[in-house]
Amino acid sequence: MTTVQQPAPTFEDVWRMFQETDRKFQETDLKFQETDRKMQETDRLIQETDRQIQETDKIVKRVSKQLGDLGNRLGEFVEYMVAPAVVRLFRAQGIEVHEVYQGVTAKRAGEALEIDLLVVNDGVLVGVECKSKLTREYVDEHLARMAKLKRVLPLYHAHRVLGAVAAMVIPDSVQTYAMANGLYVLCQNGEQVEVRNPEGFEPAAW
Repeated sequence: MTTVQQPAPTFEDVWRMFQETDRKFQETDLKFQETDRKMQETDRLIQETDRQIQETDKIVKRVSKQLGDLGNRLGEFVEYMVAPAVVRLFRAQGIEVHEVYQGVTAKRAGEALEIDLLVVNDGVLVGVECKSKLTREYVDEHLARMAKLKRVLPLYHAHRVLGAVAAMVIPDSVQTYAMANGLYVLCQNGEQVEVRNPEGFEPAAW
């Protein structure tokens, strides 16, 4: 068996190999640099996105607070709109009105109570909750409020306690729900406030 000997590499061969290796190293280094550049750019984009998310979160919180403040102011507007009308409205329902109190707050035995309007005579009391737009949740909250009123305000323990809700906007389904739970429903109609309950309505009493 004859062994074929490879010719010894010449200086030019070695030089070409060295140059080729050097070229590949340079290409690899360029690729590493490009990868590093892309990673830095990605990191910058991530930081910019995070900054934008934080800024958007601040804007959302600020707008939410402004909307909440607006909702509160609209609720106060409804309260001041309804307060002068309750004497007329409840007298039309056969309930004489001697006193009207706005912004009633009380706390007793660990229970707290806040009522927008308290309409009172010698034997009947109507607690009125005022909102810009009425929801079922607000109705449920007011029902719970009425249920504990005598405990928190024992001064009225002998009164017949009734409830009412008032708003600028009341969806039909919410109006039906409030009436079904025995509440008077007061709503704006043009420049006046009216009672939406039908004739013969029997309110719930606590």
